[in-house]
Amino acid sequence: MEATMEELIEDLERRKAKAQEMGGPQKVAQQHALGRYTARERVARLTDADSFVELGMLNTSEYPGAAEKSPADGLVCGVAKVDGRPVVVEATDKTVFAGAEGSVHIRKFTKLHALATRRGLPLLNLAEGGGLRIPDGMGSDGISENVFPMPLLRHGRETPYITGIMGDSYGMPTWCAVSSDYAVQVKGTCMSIAGPRMLEIATSEQISPEELGGWKVHAEHTGQVDGFAEDDDGCIAMMKAFLAFMPQNQREEPPYRATGDDPDRRLDEALKIVPTRMRRAYDMRKLLRILVDEGRFLELKADFGKALITALARMNGRVVGIMASQPLYYAGASGPFEADKAIEFICLCDSYNVPMVFLHDVPGFYIGSKAERMKMPTKIMVWNQALAWSTVPKISVVIRKSIGAAFANMCGAGMGNDFLVAWPSADINFTGPEVGVNVVYHKELAHADNPEAQRQELLKRWAFESSPYKAAARNYLDDIIDPRDTRKYICRTLDVACHKHGSMGEHLLANWPTGY
Repeated sequence: MEATMEELIEDLERRKAKAQEMGGPQKVAQQHALGRYTARERVARLTDADSFVELGMLNTSEYPGAAEKSPADGLVCGVAKVDGRPVVVEATDKTVFAGAEGSVHIRKFTKLHALATRRGLPLLNLAEGGGLRIPDGMGSDGISENVFPMPLLRHGRETPYITGIMGDSYGMPTWCAVSSDYAVQVKGTCMSIAGPRMLEIATSEQISPEELGGWKVHAEHTGQVDGFAEDDDGCIAMMKAFLAFMPQNQREEPPYRATGDDPDRRLDEALKIVPTRMRRAYDMRKLLRILVDEGRFLELKADFGKALITALARMNGRVVGIMASQPLYYAGASGPFEADKAIEFICLCDSYNVPMVFLHDVPGFYIGSKAERMKMPTKIMVWNQALAWSTVPKISVVIRKSIGAAFANMCGAGMGNDFLVAWPSADINFTGPEVGVNVVYHKELAHADNPEAQRQELLKRWAFESSPYKAAARNYLDDIIDPRDTRKYICRTLDVACHKHGSMGEHLLANWPTGY
């Protein structure tokens, strides 16, 4: 006897209810005991109410005997809205085979990424898990089928890709995070190629998860993660904050947000924040807070390459990417980590039509044998290459010092800026006064009757030569501005630079590796 439609619907509802139970009450309870949400709870907290349309709910593992144990094959995914914007969402289910990926899981993952690219939708990835399932990946056929998904490798920054590491993550979640445009890690989790247990078996190395891939490792040493959260809720909030600065895809401008903050507002506090004395340090973040709309900005990689700040903000409602020297660390001198950070940020901004603002206070590069062993010359030139290939509007302001090759790397003269100005306190030169005078005039000083007096006289002359007025007189600078007018100048010139095509660029850096 054939089943009635009512019976078929009842069977469908039973199957879907079973899938929504995930790995079962016990494993859900274990997840909660760790202070973490389940995959479905994470999706519910990320997306707008009643907007999630799940895809592949009835998927199961194709491995013999595993179908009943693998609802949705461990990947909860679909389309939804986040703050009213259509997106694609995927969440690894830790309650199913510890979040490890099987063949169906990977097939689903691949199809979802292709959908996001094809339809120009941001992709948000809520990740944790143990990598490829050993049964699915074993043998020449298993590994042939389950190597890296091509849509992940050819992401090409067509649509924003945002990953949250919300539990211990090995294998695929790690590959996703380092391939993303923005990654957030929850503190207390580990992100690495393989877990400590596998390392011990394979290499005899004994190490804790925190030492292997904890948040401080990525914050201070690898730079592979952009931000860090205390818990799942904080991670989701940071992912949404980044999305708010991004367009839907590279064919659109970032979302404009009206502000009540006067674009012509004078920065009277700037005179107190930035000392004219070159050797005196100050916190560039204080200047950023009074410069941008409502004092709000999202800093990326705050504890990595600390001598350089990279942040997203708004100026008169328009999204901008700010790259600013940070004199609190190494006097603002960039080293290998800062170079990696800068290159990746330029690629991000240029790919997603984010105009850039550069704030110089840099005494040159961090040099020495350690920097040389970390390929500093290559990093300096790749940074310059990224600038040279970038096509979004760029505005550059020399706040205090901008010395040597670092002047170019911060988008100085001849580096493709639309506008380049300086404060009257600016010091622009091949090298700093102290170093320059001692190197160039060392013989003269050695034979002087009063070396110190002679040195002070030479320093005065050098200071004149490095003042911004000479460059302004020869049209290398567009203007020298009152520091209090910096916000007004940037807001007005942004409107001009974005007049013809908005902030749309040619996306020539979209396919640069996401490690940059």
